[in-house]
Amino acid sequence: MSTISHADTGRRAETHGFALGLAGLLLLALNLRPALASIGPLLDLIQKSTGLSNTSASLLTVLPVIAMGLGALAGGWLQRHLGERRGVAAGMALIALACLSRLLPAGGAGLLASAVLAGIGISLVQALLPTVIKRRYGAQSGRMLGLYTTGIMGGAAIAAASAAGLSNWLGWDGALGFWAIPACVALLIWLVTEPAARRTQSTAAAPPINWLQRRRTWELLAFFGLGTGAFTLMLAWLPPFYTGLGWERADAGFLMAGLTVTEVVAGLLVSALIGRFPDRRGPLLLVLSLLLAGLGCLILAPEALAVPACIALGLGIGSLFPLSMILAMDQAERPADAGALLSLVQGGGYLLASLVPLLAGYLRDHFADLTQAWMAMGVGVVVMMMLCLRFRPIRH
Repeated sequence: MSTISHADTGRRAETHGFALGLAGLLLLALNLRPALASIGPLLDLIQKSTGLSNTSASLLTVLPVIAMGLGALAGGWLQRHLGERRGVAAGMALIALACLSRLLPAGGAGLLASAVLAGIGISLVQALLPTVIKRRYGAQSGRMLGLYTTGIMGGAAIAAASAAGLSNWLGWDGALGFWAIPACVALLIWLVTEPAARRTQSTAAAPPINWLQRRRTWELLAFFGLGTGAFTLMLAWLPPFYTGLGWERADAGFLMAGLTVTEVVAGLLVSALIGRFPDRRGPLLLVLSLLLAGLGCLILAPEALAVPACIALGLGIGSLFPLSMILAMDQAERPADAGALLSLVQGGGYLLASLVPLLAGYLRDHFADLTQAWMAMGVGVVVMMMLCLRFRPIRH
């Protein structure tokens, strides 16, 4: 009887630990996009208050993405010198500090500085958490990675939907600074659920893989970069595009929130169904087709087809983000190797993605419209389709 009782207690403790750890990961993920996603619905207010041009305003999204890319490239160094617990905790603290700094009357330069700070914080968390997921969940890491990326998109949806309401209540600077609160909560939960400092263990059994010498690494980098570019493009410029067409700020924010909610649904579907598709090319081609269709709606009839565009873009982008990361994780069995590859793919990919909203801002300054930006992104999606055909399954 005592043995059974101890076994039941152990199973309950294991289940409780699993649930608490998963909740901690999801809470961290929810805080990785509000610092960016809350900007778009309030961009007209921010520009009126700070005098930022369209190109300069695009830097509020571009600079964090650049920082995210550089931080991801330093993932191996972060693992060795900070460890997962301290690195993620430092990242969340920087995100909270960046949001708090937006309450200060520092003008456009201060906002840009806060964007860099937020990007550094986000990069620390994103560089280290995939290795945590691979180590914790093993064979289930693909599904858990899908939930993690769904949490990221869920945070963007909440931030976009609440931006206008928070701005009416707290002002645009208060609406941006508000997100320091959930960041602090996530930091505390992380410190509770990951109590022991963890560092990457060296494995003498096999040398590390030199991913830079593999062609597949560069293909995955380009694929992830273009796909993330579509995400950052919508995050930065979809609400301003519709306010420029005469929509109310709240309506444009709700449209962005609807898109990101659709992304969340898509991420959940990927997490639930990805195990049935060991060959990732079929699902990838499907979601790329949806992304291309959504861009076509924005080009041909943005107001009449706003809802279909939102659904198609959300399903495409929301599926593409986790699928791209799962595709990279497929290339390696060991968590250290997978983490090293993801650092390169995310690092170079985010740097590539940072150019997309910047290009869109430049085009808007010169053409007073974003149609050319949607067309350029469509060309990028076609390139991704061509790359996708090369991603045959790898057997370890």
